[in-house]
Amino acid sequence: MNTQSRGAASDWASWMAGACEQARDPRLAGFYRDFPHDPSAPVAELPLIAIDLETTGLDPARHAILSIGLLPFTLSSIRLSDRRHWVLRPPTGLSGESVRFHNITHSDTEQAPTMAEILTDLLTALAGRLPVVHYHPLERRFLQRALEQELRQPLRFPLIDTMELEARRHRRGGLARLRHWLGRPPASLRLNDCRQRYGLPAYGTHHAVLDALATAELLQAQIQHHYDATTPVGELWV
Repeated sequence: MNTQSRGAASDWASWMAGACEQARDPRLAGFYRDFPHDPSAPVAELPLIAIDLETTGLDPARHAILSIGLLPFTLSSIRLSDRRHWVLRPPTGLSGESVRFHNITHSDTEQAPTMAEILTDLLTALAGRLPVVHYHPLERRFLQRALEQELRQPLRFPLIDTMELEARRHRRGGLARLRHWLGRPPASLRLNDCRQRYGLPAYGTHHAVLDALATAELLQAQIQHHYDATTPVGELWV
C-alpha cells in the first residue's frame, strides 16, 4: 500500500471509529457500528453490496434519487435472491429527459415511496456490508445528501469504486502514457466497456439492479485478474 493509500485507510478507520458514538439517530448508529471499517481486512473475507442509483440529473443540489438497486455479494457468489430495488417519488418531479433516459414514468413514481419511507429498510440492507459502486462521486454524493436531509447528520463511509480501480490501471501510469504516446484515445471507463476488457457480457444500462449486478461481476473479475483474495481492503477503497 502506498503512502497515500495508507493515509486514506487510516482516515476512514478514524472516522468510522468515532461516528457511531456521535450518531443521534439509532439507525445511523447501527449503520456505523456494523460497518466493516478495518482497512487490513482481506477483501475476500468481507460481505459486499453493489449499489446503483438512477437520478433525475447529475447535481445532487438540484436533482434527486429516482431508483436504488442493491445486490449483496462476495468475491465467490452473488445473492440475486436478496436483491433490493426501490423506485422513489422524487421531490423535484420528473423531466421529459429523465423519463426517456430511465424509462421510469410519472405513473411509476406518483404512488412510489419517498426516501424517508424506505430509509430504515435501506440502512438495514446496507448493514455490515462494504458498498461497491461504479463512479463513486455520483453515488456517494447523492446518497450523502439524501440521507443527511433525512437524518440531519453527515453520512460518510468508505467504498470500493470499480471505475477507480480501472482508472488506476488504464488512465494513470505506464499504460496511459503509452496510449498517449501512440496517439490513442484514453481507455473508456464506462461500465460495459470496463466489463468487456474481462470478457464479461454487455448488459442493458440505466436499470439500478442490473447495473448493480454488472458492478458486482466487474469487481469479482478485477480482483481475480489484478489482486487476490488476501488484498487488504484499504488498498481498494476510496
